[in-house]
Amino acid sequence: MNKKKAVIVGGLGVIGRNLIHYLTPFEDWDMVGLSRREPDFESRADFIAVDLLDRADAEAKLAQLHDVTHIFYTAFQARPSWAEHNAPNLAMLVNAVEVIEQASPGLQHVHLVEGNKIYGSHLGPFKTPAREDDPPHMLPNFYYDQEQWLRRQQAGKSWSWSALRPHTVCGFALGNPMNISTVIAVYATISKELGLPLRFPGKPGAYRAVYQVTDADLLAKAMTWCGITPAAANQVFNITNTDFFRWENLWPQFADFFGLPVGPVQTISLTEFMA
Repeated sequence: MNKKKAVIVGGLGVIGRNLIHYLTPFEDWDMVGLSRREPDFESRADFIAVDLLDRADAEAKLAQLHDVTHIFYTAFQARPSWAEHNAPNLAMLVNAVEVIEQASPGLQHVHLVEGNKIYGSHLGPFKTPAREDDPPHMLPNFYYDQEQWLRRQQAGKSWSWSALRPHTVCGFALGNPMNISTVIAVYATISKELGLPLRFPGKPGAYRAVYQVTDADLLAKAMTWCGITPAAANQVFNITNTDFFRWENLWPQFADFFGLPVGPVQTISLTEFMA
């Protein structure tokens, strides 16, 4: 049995937490989760509280990791505007990979989780089906910056990298706002408390458009496959559940679950109305 040691950056998020859960039964995997706060669940993983925006803190906490074979990068820092996402999210990746790479000469693979916003989905309609070799949209886009940095960092090294591009990730995690399941549940609960029907808050076109999601467990399995499969080295892959749906067909089921009538589409900014 070849022992492997994975560092899961963002170990308490929807993606990182479910990756830890997926790897737990496999005795050939040891795990270290990185986060800014203490874990809220029991697992085999060791956890290190670290601020990856602070290079000195990253070096003090991560330089002790001498036997890491895999890095799974799932962290994200939100900022008010898309342009402001770039600097902190690139810095965290750089600090994590550079420090661990220097401390662990046996590093084999670095995996980066991206998202469908790399195709410009946050800007409006984009070409579908999206292909991994599609040209980038007008920058800035921190996913693009992260991937380009990782490509340059790996060049000529003995380790490899890979990236997955899931659509909206659905899974379980506590205290994590990047979770559409939690957002819908909170929105529905507030609507019920206020005596309102469950109105879709997006645009009419989005309500009727074909949509996809990615299950966090499926994503964890695919991330692991990327990390140990030579054919996946230095490659990028889209990943979804492959079952298509439209919100107009799924929304009534959410309403029924929460005991609410379905209202018409009412386009609002949840950031403003739920502040």
